[in-house]
This record gives sequence, structure tokens and C-alpha cells, in this order.
Amino acid sequence: MLRRSALFAILAAALYALNAPVSKLLLQNAPPTMMAGFLYLGAGIGMALMGLARSKTGHGKKEAHLTKKDLPYTLGMVALDIAAPIFLMIGLKRTTAANASLLNNFEIVATSLIALFIFREKIGKRLWIAIGLITLSSILLSVEDAGSLQFSFGSLFVLAACVCWGLENNCTRNLSHSDPLEIVVIKGFGSGIGSVIIGLAVGEALPLWGDILIILLLGFVAYGLSIYFYVYAQRDLGAAKTSAYYAVAPFIGVLLSFLIFREIPGALFFVALVIMVAGTWLINRE
Repeated sequence: MLRRSALFAILAAALYALNAPVSKLLLQNAPPTMMAGFLYLGAGIGMALMGLARSKTGHGKKEAHLTKKDLPYTLGMVALDIAAPIFLMIGLKRTTAANASLLNNFEIVATSLIALFIFREKIGKRLWIAIGLITLSSILLSVEDAGSLQFSFGSLFVLAACVCWGLENNCTRNLSHSDPLEIVVIKGFGSGIGSVIIGLAVGEALPLWGDILIILLLGFVAYGLSIYFYVYAQRDLGAAKTSAYYAVAPFIGVLLSFLIFREIPGALFFVALVIMVAGTWLINRE
């Protein structure tokens, strides 16, 4: 059961890794808040169609539904899922896709500390060291120039997204007893519609229909299917450990960013990469 859950967590990570580099490309034609909204709408629409197919064919086991008792966590999950992708898209406009991909590992730090202090999940010695290493790496990635120590606003927005997702992961953990497909559909439509409304309110234009369809497809894969497998993994692993397995996503994202954008980062990036790899290895040993 634990091996299957670990596999689900890694699969979720691989699907999510597409998000930063492909979103960076699509942001050339779509404003950030609209982009965030349609990504989640893609997740909601895709998973709703999957649910319809499942009910028609009778495949899949019966899952528990969300109840009134789950309402506070559900509302928290939707609100945080509105804020997090907006922060990420704004960050992606102001930093490289490789930088944003690697910074996504700060989500592990946020998830683990919230799991410890609020939800009393246990954290071992190795995980504490890993949290320190990933935090150090994130600080290095947030510095624009090693000489002047000026912080990159793009990186700070990505870190803000990670903190929101860290809180959201712990909300979702408390809903993981329910049908993952139902959770993703609620996330998708709730957060997607909320972000689009905010985008219209701040004067952002709707992207072209062709771009919307591509964003919806990316949302279904990188958010919908990814979250679906992530929730399944959380049932047996908990929020902190699932987040640890999910740590492979940024490295896949970095590789894709190099292949797509041909960006050669500075020396500071590779120092941060080595530290991040060490932190991730310790997490998976834990």
C-alpha cells in the first residue's frame, strides 16, 4: 500500500513538473490571473468528465463524499488555490522557468512545518536538516546578484505560492478520506472561477480561444491528474511524506526548462541546485 502511494506521489510530481516551463511559454499570450484561473478550470472540467465516464461505465470503487464537517477545510483549500497559482504566474513573469521550478521545492518546507505545528505530524532528524538545506537553497535562488544581495521579486512571489500550497496541502490532507475526484473537481471549479473573476475585476483581458484550450489541457494534466494522484498518496503517507516524494517535480521542471528555453543560469543557481539535491535526498531517506 505504501509503495503504491509513493508511486502515486511520484506520478503526481512528474505531471506537475510540466506546469512551470509550459506556463512560462503560455504567459506570452495570457495575463497571469487569467492563466491561473483557466489552469484550475481545466482541472475541474477534465476531472468532471472523468467522473461522468466512471459513473457511466461503473468502473472504480465507491468513495466517500465530502460532508458539512469538511466545509472549513474545503473553503480553505479553494481560497488558497486561488492565491497560490496567481502568485506563481506573477513570479514566472519575473524569473526564469528553471528558477521557479527549483523554488517549488520550498513547498515541502511550508507543508512540513505546518503539518508539524498545526496538525502534529511527526518530523524526524533528517527532515529537519533537509528543511534547512532547502531553505538555504531557496534563499540563494531568490538572490538576483550574489554581489549586491538584491532579492528577486519574481522569486518572492514563487515562495509566496509555495507557502499557500503548503497550507493547502494540509487542508487537503484532512479531506483525503473522501473521493479524490470530487476534491479535484471542487478545487478546479472553485479556484478557477474565483481567479477568472479576480482577473476580470483587475482589468485583465481574456486570452484567445486557442490559447484557452491549450491552458485548459495543461490544467487538466498538471493540476487535475496531478492533484488526483497526490490526494490518493496522502491517504497513507500523510502531508509531509507525500510532499517529500513530490520533491522530484522541480528537478524534472528544471530539465524541461533547459530544453525549452536554452537558458544557462549563473553559478549561484548550480550551487543552489546541489544544496537542493542534498536536501531532497535526505527527505526521501527520511
